[in-house]
Amino acid sequence: MSTFFVGEGNIGSAPEFQEFPSGNDEPRRLLRLNVYFDNPVPREGSYEDRGGYWAPAELWHREAEHWSTLYQKGMRVLVEGRTVRDEWEDSEDNARVTFKIEARRVGILPHRVQSVVMRERSSEQAASASRAGQNTEQANSTASKPRKRKAPPPSD
Repeated sequence: MSTFFVGEGNIGSAPEFQEFPSGNDEPRRLLRLNVYFDNPVPREGSYEDRGGYWAPAELWHREAEHWSTLYQKGMRVLVEGRTVRDEWEDSEDNARVTFKIEARRVGILPHRVQSVVMRERSSEQAASASRAGQNTEQANSTASKPRKRKAPPPSD
């Protein structure tokens, strides 16, 4: 069973990247973040955290390795995904249960971000964007042309 989840919090430790072989296919890539989802409540001119909690967030994506270099401890993030019950055993063979977030998206929020640097587009990406732009221009020019309307049939 799972529940839709959206939460804002801070990354609490360095991101973990893992790669899992998948036969002859491209390996599956996992980015794991440990996030503290706080609940700031106003109190006497400041905020007090009430009911915040730690939760692991897992993001499976082919770009996970690259993203593991972008996310940093202390970074404010917005996580969207689903909450899933995770059963496991600790080192002493005790049954444990935790809830993890299977993330669909993890957005970096601008708190404490000093700068953003975009990488150059590859020639393939630029060509694809150019084609998409041409298609959009064609659609816009077609949509903006006035249409000729047929005159209604004469009434008897």
